[in-house]
Amino acid sequence: MQSKATTVAAYVASLPADRRAIIEEVRKFLLANLGKGYVENMSYGMIGYCVPHELYPPGYHCNPQQALPFAALASQKNYLSLYLMGIYPTDEDADSSWFRKEWAASGKKLDMGKCCIRFKKVDDLAFDVLKTAMKRWTVKRYIANYEAMLGAVQQGKAAKKAAKKAPAKKAAPKKAAKAVRAKKTAKK
Repeated sequence: MQSKATTVAAYVASLPADRRAIIEEVRKFLLANLGKGYVENMSYGMIGYCVPHELYPPGYHCNPQQALPFAALASQKNYLSLYLMGIYPTDEDADSSWFRKEWAASGKKLDMGKCCIRFKKVDDLAFDVLKTAMKRWTVKRYIANYEAMLGAVQQGKAAKKAAKKAPAKKAAPKKAAKAVRAKKTAKK
């Protein structure tokens, strides 16, 4: 659920006490392990962690006015969620499979979408894996991966566009088609 809160403090204060305690604990962990250069803000109605425009002026390709998102923490209707964009699976990136293997080795159950880890209590999280993952994604490496992913997406779009513009096989001229039909009719 997107919050209308404009500050992290207002967001946290708006949560029910049980969820507030969990969000505060996970937030404290994230702030302690966030790499140099990332900043905390409100983004898309959640607590966000991003690469600010000062370090990455183009911003987020979907909305360049937004800083480049790296992670987010939110209270949803039926669970809490931690989004880690660095583990979004791509064809070239091994981070997602590394993350899943490490989480499995921790003995914790992973309830995850593409980059959204769903949890209900603090004990659901494998903090050692999260800490290692966050240390792996320096701002420089994260930007490089992001730009590589954007490049691949743009190449895919260009290839699809070129395929649509490619000339189709020429159909037989109408006169030739009529002649073929006439021959078939004459044989009958």
